[in-house]
Amino acid sequence: MAAVLVFTGALCVMLYVLFVYPLLLGYWARHAERPVRRAHIRPSVSIILAVYNGEAFLENKLRSILALDYPREQLEVLVASDGSTDQTNAIAQSFATEGVRLLRLPRGGKSVALNAAIRVALGEILVLTDVRQLLARESVGYLVEAFADPAVGAVSGELMIREGATHQELDIGLYWKFEKWIRKSLSAIDSIFGATGALYAMRRDLAVPIPSNILLDDMYLPLSAFFNGYRLIMDPRALVFDSATALNTEFRRKVRTLAGNYQILLAFPELMGPRNRLWLHFLSYKFGRLLLPWCLMLIAGSSFWLPAPWNVATLAFQVLFYGIAILDFVLPSRVPLKRISSPVRTFVTMMIAAVRGLAVFFVPARSLWKVTS
Repeated sequence: MAAVLVFTGALCVMLYVLFVYPLLLGYWARHAERPVRRAHIRPSVSIILAVYNGEAFLENKLRSILALDYPREQLEVLVASDGSTDQTNAIAQSFATEGVRLLRLPRGGKSVALNAAIRVALGEILVLTDVRQLLARESVGYLVEAFADPAVGAVSGELMIREGATHQELDIGLYWKFEKWIRKSLSAIDSIFGATGALYAMRRDLAVPIPSNILLDDMYLPLSAFFNGYRLIMDPRALVFDSATALNTEFRRKVRTLAGNYQILLAFPELMGPRNRLWLHFLSYKFGRLLLPWCLMLIAGSSFWLPAPWNVATLAFQVLFYGIAILDFVLPSRVPLKRISSPVRTFVTMMIAAVRGLAVFFVPARSLWKVTS
């Protein structure tokens, strides 16, 4: 009986997080939408770019920033070089005549670099972005329009991942589309639980110092505004573009992201309680995602003790499921089974990443940062 209860409970949690909650969220978003009051305003903006050894991307990134459809007299561009040892500093310095300011900093991590840049930023609105992705010309203009609504504290852009060539890249693209739908729905109701690190904006007076070990500035800063009563929204018009990444690259990024989620739980324990006006959504979405790999483990362990023939059936299904994921490593891309094995492998990889994220409690957080090529 205990095995049946454990198996059923773990399975129900998984089904709720993966299927039931998204259906409920879609219903809420359609029937409880809270519109944002936008206006064509043009406040002063500081664009902050924290970079470590970003020579491969920095020139194109800065050109995309300088090509923005935003009044140049209202735009400040800060490159916070976090102890870069390549040509990052030289590239940033070459744009000095176009108004780009370079902050040369000793290696301290992204949070330290952002704190240094925020301290000297002059804009009413801070726009934080990463070096790899390119900005659409209208992106910053769309972001700031939402600040005409006094209830809005932070605004996230929308990351567009270009179509991948491999099955894994396509699956990651599909996963990201689903993730963006979740965020858009939460934004329509009230708030998302962070922002897209590739591009987001917030009011300068809401920015707080980021602890040096924090991996997710794009959650820490917006959530600080959220718990001061502000909304965190997403504007799907504010586009930023990135190339598709291979599964192993996405795995490293996901380990860091999920490790950062564990940190955020410790930094904002009120997320789990009544101070969080969206506590049900947080438990169903962010916290639920962290529970999924443990549910899989409970399902696997309890299956051995289920009454026959259910034990044999559930174990056989799990062997088949994980076997398909392993088989994907050797299947040629042209084989039709790849359409099944690739998403299964992607899902299993993400579950492993969630467990690996616990490493943040045992190793220095900065060691989980891997440069994306």
